[in-house]
Amino acid sequence: MEKIIDIEEIQQYLPHRYPFLLVDRVVELELGKYIKAYKNVTTTEPYFEGHFPGKQVMPGVLILEAMAQASGILGFKTMNKKPEEGSIYYFVGADSLRFKQPAVPGDQIILESTVITNKKGIWKFDCTASVDGEVIGEATILCADRPK
Repeated sequence: MEKIIDIEEIQQYLPHRYPFLLVDRVVELELGKYIKAYKNVTTTEPYFEGHFPGKQVMPGVLILEAMAQASGILGFKTMNKKPEEGSIYYFVGADSLRFKQPAVPGDQIILESTVITNKKGIWKFDCTASVDGEVIGEATILCADRPK
């Protein structure tokens, strides 16, 4: 397993920036196989202003995006590539997507992704998002490594 990856290093492997960078730290990484990361959900997230007033819920599509971003870090690190070198990692699909409960301010979402396949630059990942040991979302995610 590789060392913890902090936000500064994450930004080397993902082109996303605030408010769309949805991975705060990587805590486990096995190149070509597995990543475990997290996203701290805070009440100051800009989407909470309208989603929903009086009952703040993180949009499911952003939980899906967080799982895709964690998968992207795993893919980039495995390929030993960075976006600045002319490669971009597109989220191209999701299968078997399910949300089981909402994420709210104060939650720490644990993002886990395991490589299923990698063929011709198309990666397939088995992903879960959980809070306090309970799965809140899961999906099979497809990403494509392409030139910028």
